[in-house]
Amino acid sequence: MPSAAFQTAVHLIYPPRCTLCGASVATDFGLCGPCWRDTPFISGLVCDACGVPLPGDESEAVEYCDDCLSNARPWSRGRAALRYHENGRKLVLALKHGDRHDIVHPAARWMARAAAPLLTSDMLIAPVPLHWLRMLKRRFNQSALLAQGVAAATGLPVCPDLLIRPKRTHSLKGLGVEARHAMLSDAIRPHPRRLTLLIGRTILLIDDVMTSGATLSAAAQACHSAGARDVRILTLARAAKDA
Repeated sequence: MPSAAFQTAVHLIYPPRCTLCGASVATDFGLCGPCWRDTPFISGLVCDACGVPLPGDESEAVEYCDDCLSNARPWSRGRAALRYHENGRKLVLALKHGDRHDIVHPAARWMARAAAPLLTSDMLIAPVPLHWLRMLKRRFNQSALLAQGVAAATGLPVCPDLLIRPKRTHSLKGLGVEARHAMLSDAIRPHPRRLTLLIGRTILLIDDVMTSGATLSAAAQACHSAGARDVRILTLARAAKDA
């Protein structure tokens, strides 16, 4: 581990900068005051299935959003760290399309904090997979980076290739809920060499953003098909209709 003197020297040469705007901050991988204030962190009362914020005061009663009440989810519980809006959207897009891997460090901490009610001792973390052609084009799977970060923050094991995506699908942008689910039918499967890791386990699926939930549904169904006892989800951001 670098010494305090070495870290001080590094900060003198490369002072910590805000992850969003680049302004000077006190610590690495942080947000400045204005960016922190304007970042839509999710707190308070949330949907227990997807983590979207709900109106009302936080309570011990389990509540669900309209989407999760009207669409049966193949997972039991879920959380998200941010709303997919303004700074939340900027962070997701910067990670996904801007090669901003530095975002993973703070994002994983935020996600681990949001996931606290979901965690169990037997849990295995796994990312939503990319098709190999998209992986070749993008060079990395942002969900896998987040999964590894969450694993480091929680101390839970992670399997980056627990699931595979042998079926190439077109972009889901602009499609309705039914079309999204149809597009992803059988697109995600358990890795044939990782089947024993799924049997009887609680799986925490990681993705960067949840919109309709179609991708996470396909991944959750793949886990259940291989014998997972329970599946829960965690995303960096959750798209909401009121965003």
